[in-house]
Amino acid sequence: MHIPDGFLDPVWIAITYAITIGYGIIAAKKAKKLWTPERAALLSVLAAGIFAAQMLNWPIPGGTSLHFVGGALAGILLGPWLGYFVLVLVLVTQCLIFHDGGITTLGANILNMGIVDVVVGYLVFKAVIRAMGNTRKARLIGAFLAGWLGITLAGIVCGIEIGLSPSFPYGVAITVPVMGTWHAILGVIEGIITAIVVDYIYTKAPHMVISLKTPVEVVSRAA
Repeated sequence: MHIPDGFLDPVWIAITYAITIGYGIIAAKKAKKLWTPERAALLSVLAAGIFAAQMLNWPIPGGTSLHFVGGALAGILLGPWLGYFVLVLVLVTQCLIFHDGGITTLGANILNMGIVDVVVGYLVFKAVIRAMGNTRKARLIGAFLAGWLGITLAGIVCGIEIGLSPSFPYGVAITVPVMGTWHAILGVIEGIITAIVVDYIYTKAPHMVISLKTPVEVVSRAA
């Protein structure tokens, strides 16, 4: 899903950077209330694991590549604010050191994987838990759907960005179906992995799963 340099025109580059930076400013303010040594450690370990998983890339038709993302997992475990910074660490490192994704398109890549995937995964998991209760079955279903839908929607947004950019030779009629279909297929595997990891962490350290706490519990624990 990493978009390389040359695929987006200046307008889309500016728009995606503006959204990403704006969200980052809000996330930084919100994250201060959530920061604890335990969560700092989890953030680092999670970033390292996602970094390793994302390094496995498969090029696909339509202008980009297919790979595991881990955004929904970050959102479920650390919430939409700290989860954002997990993906920022991963994507900036990949871009600047390993040339995976372009510098001009870094804003778009963070938007797709660090905002769309993270926030969608977080909200879907919360919705399932709210509807079914905090049971193991609900957590597994919620995490699976979060992983699947998060990466699928992130892929579709990526397809829209490159499809609407005059710099790219193919339009949304090609890029959106290709990106959406392939990431929906990969999303099944991502959903399974997300469910397994969330279930394991909840079994060992349930207090670390921010999305299962109320806002009052999160703030009081951080204080």
